[in-house]
Amino acid sequence: MAKAISVRLDDETERALQTLESSGLSRSDAIRTSLISSAARLRRGRELAAEAAALEADEADREEMLAVSSLMESMRASG
Repeated sequence: MAKAISVRLDDETERALQTLESSGLSRSDAIRTSLISSAARLRRGRELAAEAAALEADEADREEMLAVSSLMESMRASG
């Protein structure tokens, strides 16, 4: 069942909503789509942060990264 909510929009948000509506979305669809997209971006950001932390904690990966970096630096210095 859908829930109705009310929000107060500032000028910037009202302009953004008008832009979305001008693309053919209804006001409700524009708001729903924006909320879902925003939540997905937050989830992706958290997932990427967790993945980066896991890679940082992986000692073998860190050693390989340092070895590749050292190799690249030696190639640059000799060229």
